[in-house]
Amino acid sequence: MMKNHKIYFRLFFMLILSLCVSFESFGIEETGEIKWPEIKKETKPWTRWWIQGSAVTKKDITAALEAYQKAGLGGVEITPIYGVKGKEDRFIDYLSPKWMEMLVYTLNEAKRLGMGVDLANTSGWPFGGPWVDDEIACKNMRSKTFKLQGGQQLSEKIEYIEKPLAYTQNWLKVNIEDVKYPVTANEDLQKIPYAQIWYKRSLPLIVVTANKLVKGQKKIAETIDLTDKVKDGFLEWTAPPGEWLVCALFQGYHGKMVERAGPGGEGNVIDHFSELAIKRYLKKFDDAFKGYDTSYLRYYFNDSYEVDDAVESANWTPELFVEFQKICGYDLKQYIPALLGLADEETNCRVLHDYRAVISELMLERFTKNWQSWAEKQGKGIRNQAHGSPANALDLYAASDVPETEGSTISDIKSAPSTAHLTGKNLASAESCTLLNEHFQSRLSDVKAANDKFLLGGVNHIFYHGTDFSPQDAPWPGWLFYAAVHFTPANSFWDDFGAINRYVARAQSFLQAGKPSNDILLYYGISDLWSTPGKEMFHYFHTFKTVSMDECGRYLLSKGYSWDAVSDKLLQNVKVKKDKLTAGRNTYKTIIVPKMKYMPVETFEKLINLSKAGATVSFYGNLPSDIPGLAHLKQDRKKLESLKKRLHFTDEGDIRICRYGKGRIIVFNALPDLLEQSEVKPESLYSQGLQCIRRLKDDGNFYYFVFNPSKTKFSGWVNLNADYRTCALYNPMTGKDGYARTRVNNGKTDIWMELNPNESMIVETFQKTYSGNLYPYYKPIGESLVLSDNWNITFVKGGPVLPEKKTVSELKSWTEYGEDYAYFSGTAEYETRLPLLSEKTDAWRLQLDNVYESAAVYINDTYLGTLFEAPYTIDIPTHLLNGNDVLKIRVSNLMANRIAYMDKKGLEWKIFYNLNIDSKGRMNVGEDGRFSAKNWDPRPSGISGNVTVTPMVLIE
Repeated sequence: MMKNHKIYFRLFFMLILSLCVSFESFGIEETGEIKWPEIKKETKPWTRWWIQGSAVTKKDITAALEAYQKAGLGGVEITPIYGVKGKEDRFIDYLSPKWMEMLVYTLNEAKRLGMGVDLANTSGWPFGGPWVDDEIACKNMRSKTFKLQGGQQLSEKIEYIEKPLAYTQNWLKVNIEDVKYPVTANEDLQKIPYAQIWYKRSLPLIVVTANKLVKGQKKIAETIDLTDKVKDGFLEWTAPPGEWLVCALFQGYHGKMVERAGPGGEGNVIDHFSELAIKRYLKKFDDAFKGYDTSYLRYYFNDSYEVDDAVESANWTPELFVEFQKICGYDLKQYIPALLGLADEETNCRVLHDYRAVISELMLERFTKNWQSWAEKQGKGIRNQAHGSPANALDLYAASDVPETEGSTISDIKSAPSTAHLTGKNLASAESCTLLNEHFQSRLSDVKAANDKFLLGGVNHIFYHGTDFSPQDAPWPGWLFYAAVHFTPANSFWDDFGAINRYVARAQSFLQAGKPSNDILLYYGISDLWSTPGKEMFHYFHTFKTVSMDECGRYLLSKGYSWDAVSDKLLQNVKVKKDKLTAGRNTYKTIIVPKMKYMPVETFEKLINLSKAGATVSFYGNLPSDIPGLAHLKQDRKKLESLKKRLHFTDEGDIRICRYGKGRIIVFNALPDLLEQSEVKPESLYSQGLQCIRRLKDDGNFYYFVFNPSKTKFSGWVNLNADYRTCALYNPMTGKDGYARTRVNNGKTDIWMELNPNESMIVETFQKTYSGNLYPYYKPIGESLVLSDNWNITFVKGGPVLPEKKTVSELKSWTEYGEDYAYFSGTAEYETRLPLLSEKTDAWRLQLDNVYESAAVYINDTYLGTLFEAPYTIDIPTHLLNGNDVLKIRVSNLMANRIAYMDKKGLEWKIFYNLNIDSKGRMNVGEDGRFSAKNWDPRPSGISGNVTVTPMVLIE
């Protein structure tokens, strides 16, 4: 009996073990069920909520949030900014008790409405405020150099008097002599929003060194620290024999002010490289928040670095020399000429690299991690725009709870999602629709196009840029931000905005499910960039600025290969498991290294060790030829050459291969050559003009977001790079779903897809065979009918006045009906009766020739959908027809025509402090240097051309 017990126990143990392995691999078993993910506040798009002057009331907060929630927004990110002229009595000082009361009320109202709230950690951007004094404000280096010959003494006083400077954010000319010190002592900082201030003053001396030059060269033979030889500004030192370069560094005050700050938020920007600065800065929030319940607040937010979009760079911090010694192991004071670019070229580049690397490390360790730790202690996190920083943005993103990107190309967009994927974070956010077009000219189709690009880049948490709070008593167009699409209830497209938001919510519900599934790790080597001098000591903004990285990234994407970018730091956490690279929750099939000259030896060693463990590592063009920087140069060079000698390559066609350990190292000269030999297979749909991104589900299957970026409709069979027998289709715009039609072609399963220009589809794969309702694709079975009955056009919402109702037989832009119509912005309702339509069809396809700009379609008061981009088609199911059918189309145009009317009539609406309303294009600049629509002609509005219906039947 005991023997049988042992057998049963062993069988039971093996069963449990097999289940554990199964669940480890796939999580859950597939069901084949067509099921949309749950829509939550995180799956909906959010918006940046600018609060001008913090001039809110509880009544207006409630009204605004209710409007946003009704439009389908999932949350707001509060960013207090400059105020509105004439509303000074409503201003609430930033972080004051009244401000905190309004914040808590907002949190409670958002919670009631099922919305989320994030908060910018400053008023405006970047971090700063009136409590930021000189000690913790951003700083820069000033320098003076002198030449001495042996036996000479320096007669000139070693002193740097700062050249005074004052400029404002609204281009108002000011005299620096009239600016009090400190800047916060000046009155009315809303009326005069200072951008940068340099006071005339003697700057503190940091260091003085004497550097002996090699005769006839720029090389430095000897360096002497003479700082303690300076007495009352004069150098008490006689130069020994030879030619000497005396370098003096001074601590300057960069003078950058917080941009677009609201009342009580005006002041200096912090030193982002100082731990003292960020801790003292954040203490102000601790003090202000004490005694208030802010538990519902989700994340704190940083709207990018943006310190150096000013005169010169904030390139100094008082602890730089100490931190440099710790990180690099040598004394930077011994290399001041190289830091200033005055030594020989190689030394200049190496010291500059090390300086930039240290600045990057300080921004990571002193600023980002301290900020994140502060938020984490409150049970919150940080949403961080790391791009634009003088650092490796990937490392800063990796230290953030939600990395946030912005950009116009998929390759650039992938920076923040890459780090989210590599560090196991589910959300990657984006600032979307920043300055899409000129004010009042962005259409919902433009908004969708911007969002689609972010979704394809791996973003799954979109934030609009943005929504300006406007009180209920504000006359049209309400309160507006200087650089925005204006996602506000005053916008003509507001009633149709919900259609876009439902689309984004549905798409993001899939893209937040499961985990990322990219095949390639693309190494982002920043050493070449950091070793390259420029006009400034820093390199900023474009995350993937190296030519080869950009080339590789774009080429791979164009051919259907998916990738995540990995930095030197992040690479150290990558492991190999069963010949696959693993990072976070993800696996990758290979790593590609773009062309580079320099690579840290630790990185090269890691790469070949990954190969030894079973990975495939591919180098574009060459192995690294040198070590960056000056720190540990000799020993690291020696180690690099030693590591390279372990590798023995053989030529195999157009590539060279080294079989190292369990894996391979490949050197290739052309990307097509590598990809032909690669085990990584592309998504073949790219060759058909489509694009996609995918997520790996818990059951081992995939969600694909497939997009048609072309100007023509796609209809055809598509094969996905996955193991499947059945697929489900989900249309995130219409909400329709069904199983895909399939065929077996050369042993592979293809699916039938039809996508209009700029249309997308979610595809879910299943490894088993399932049957059920097919996705509803239609084909015509007869000629199109032109709707010839009269149209009644009723103007239901907008201004400056509601034009009279029109009855027309021919549709054209409503701007052609007279002046009241020409400058009307708002919504008109088009109504007509349909002819008697045959019931021997499955649907009738409605097509509008032209729509300006969005159209919500109703049949017999049943909402069918909203159209805002060509082709303007929608299907009317036959079962909705009753023989006495009324077609109603609510069309909304842009705000542009009414704004043009106001500017032509001289009606004031640009009532904002700071930059007021700035023009994107020079052709739209008025006499005052601000935006003006005075010269605009009315833009086409409404429906023009024919409206047709075509009988359709379902494709079996």
